[in-house]
Amino acid sequence: VSDDILKRTADSYRRIRNTARFLLSNLTGFNPETDAVAWEDMLSLDKWAVDRTLRLQNEVVESYNSYNFLSVYQKVHNFCSLDLGGFYLDIIKDRQYTTQQDSLARRSCQTAMYHIIEAFARWMAPIISFTAEEIWGAIPGKRGETVFLETWYEGLNSLEGDDLGREYWNSILEVKTAVNKALEDARTAGAIGGSLEAEVTLFADEALTEKLGRLGNELRFVLITSAATVKPMSDANAAAATELTGLKVLVEKSGHQKCDRCWHRREDVGTIENHPDLCGRCVDNVEGSGEQRQFA
Repeated sequence: VSDDILKRTADSYRRIRNTARFLLSNLTGFNPETDAVAWEDMLSLDKWAVDRTLRLQNEVVESYNSYNFLSVYQKVHNFCSLDLGGFYLDIIKDRQYTTQQDSLARRSCQTAMYHIIEAFARWMAPIISFTAEEIWGAIPGKRGETVFLETWYEGLNSLEGDDLGREYWNSILEVKTAVNKALEDARTAGAIGGSLEAEVTLFADEALTEKLGRLGNELRFVLITSAATVKPMSDANAAAATELTGLKVLVEKSGHQKCDRCWHRREDVGTIENHPDLCGRCVDNVEGSGEQRQFA
């Protein structure tokens, strides 16, 4: 066994362990008996995450039944790297850290993370037993003494038949991947620093425009930019082509001030007398009734 193989194995284990740490740390103060959000009330992106977990669990169980342990490791590692780390967890950080503590937006993503970690600990128990047991002891809520006496998690739900279903969010994931590439190119060229310095314009074909339009103002939260605008492909002009058919992207550096609380660059920062360093959204979350989210 070479040092390179051991290093890659350690890196893979670290990815799985750190994903569990992120989930658990963001469940601080969450009581599943009193704070969990009902499936029908959860935000659409959170439903997608739970549904993705359900589909993966079915694949994991099938792999275990055929004693294909390598497949289990590969599937879970990809889930941590791509679905969670590269998409879902990255998006919900804003909602988790800036919305009000007991808001639907925050409790919804905590509910999704709770369901994910409940299933996750069970998947890992036969492979990384000590880590799975440590995870089990840190999950909030009442539970059995050990993960090794549990069965597969049954609290997951399917997006089948939902208005914004699997295919919809898979399309949004493809768009985000394409936009990330454009942001990285702009960062390399020195046009922007972090993604929240950017305002992006998406020039899309008719079908993709309809999909993106459904997110409204929340598209910027999915793309993790300070602003996101959708325009028809015919207006593209100097916009850069992407690997996604029917999409071109224009990245521009925002000219607005940065909100000290959420780091988004918004036109209303500096205009609110009692909170000159905050955006209107953050003022509403700090002093008002709190922002409302529907999708992400």
